[in-house]
Amino acid sequence: MQPISRRQALQAATAFTIIPARLVRGYTANSKLNIGVVGLAGMGGVDAKTFRDLGENVVAICDVDSTVLDRRQKEHPGAQRYTDFRKMIEAEKLDAVSVATPDHNHAYISVYAMKHRLHVYCQKPLCKSIHEARIMARVAAETKLITQMGTQTSAEPSVLRSVEYIQSGAIGDIKEVHVATDRPIWPQGHDRLTTEDPVPATLDWDLWLGTAAVRPYQAKWPQGHAVYSPERKKQYAAGGAVYHPFVWRGIPEFGSGALGDIAPHSMNAIFMALSPGVPTLIEVLETSGMKKDMFPDWSTLRFEFAARGNKPKLFVYWYDGNQSLPQHLQPRRDPAAAGGPLRGGQGGMVWIGTKGSYPAKRGPFAEDTSEAPPPPAPRDWGREEVHKDWVLAVKAGKQAPCHFGYAGPFTEAFQLGNVALRTGHRIEWDAKAFRVTNCHEANQYLRREYRRGWDLKEIAGKSWRTAG
Repeated sequence: MQPISRRQALQAATAFTIIPARLVRGYTANSKLNIGVVGLAGMGGVDAKTFRDLGENVVAICDVDSTVLDRRQKEHPGAQRYTDFRKMIEAEKLDAVSVATPDHNHAYISVYAMKHRLHVYCQKPLCKSIHEARIMARVAAETKLITQMGTQTSAEPSVLRSVEYIQSGAIGDIKEVHVATDRPIWPQGHDRLTTEDPVPATLDWDLWLGTAAVRPYQAKWPQGHAVYSPERKKQYAAGGAVYHPFVWRGIPEFGSGALGDIAPHSMNAIFMALSPGVPTLIEVLETSGMKKDMFPDWSTLRFEFAARGNKPKLFVYWYDGNQSLPQHLQPRRDPAAAGGPLRGGQGGMVWIGTKGSYPAKRGPFAEDTSEAPPPPAPRDWGREEVHKDWVLAVKAGKQAPCHFGYAGPFTEAFQLGNVALRTGHRIEWDAKAFRVTNCHEANQYLRREYRRGWDLKEIAGKSWRTAG
């Protein structure tokens, strides 16, 4: 599959695509969708409640943990409950599926649903690997179903206003964007445990593993481990759990680290505003160090995007682990005033253009005494809220704003950062050839190995062969 062009991605992000009439199931504005929700421990529970509050029918709920199902059943007493999503899809008369499992099963479940002619809402990040991102975009295009990656920034008014400001040219052509986050707030930067604990009777560990290789279950990090140190208190508020239900995120086999958690939100503004395509080079500038089975505790990366027409190259700097933004990007403060440096999680995002910065007076424009240009008139984006936008799109037979044709290339871009982290140095990406050209080792991380019975190739069909 050839990567989607910058023009196509921009068009996809800002306009609806009409779906052929033969694929529109005759929904009306007052009709209700029958939705099955897969994965209910975290955002999946939010998704189910939101769809219910929008007036849709949550007819089935699915989770591998019976304690989670018990809790959600009280919220959705009329929904049928399942442990295996495949049985749910086969048994229920669904219009759509919402997916909120750990990252490693997103692609398999979403493709399985699309192959069963179901519209799909999939939580961020869209998937685990570069290859999966292309497969999901390809299958969505082939089936012409309505899809949406769940990132609230696609409809967040403040983000849309920022995009309008950047696109207005108020600060010129964008050369740099700096993004800082407080993630991870789960264990990262440690060696893998070698112990094994009994699997709780309430958890189907085999289904939780899904596409991933079989490994022993571990309940908690042992007492005295570094995860319990005072300086890590914020990270390990989950009680020292190793995998389920939240802290799998730092393990490459299951999660996508800090990038996978926050880049779909924060970098979405960059892709909506600039449509930069995929990066050509990703460099690991600093890091606490990648472990064999865990992403680093903190890292700083630089993504380089090629010049676009008469636009300059774009450099996106990423700081995770609650690092402060560099001093020259910090807002000027009165030395006597309270408040420390601007850290990740405190709105750490700065745009640097050829004429100014946003927020104003940052970086090379710190001494600028001119007034910031006024914002442009608000644009009618036709967006309200990410779940509602998808529901309305399904009923109207129009593609949703953050559909897989947009979210796939976007996911490819930031997941390349994780490929760079796993090699420990810079990588040069040839998107058309689907390979890293300067580091053969990195190419093993573009695709995933699937265990028997969970091979994405078997359900993706011809999409597998054309995806890279």
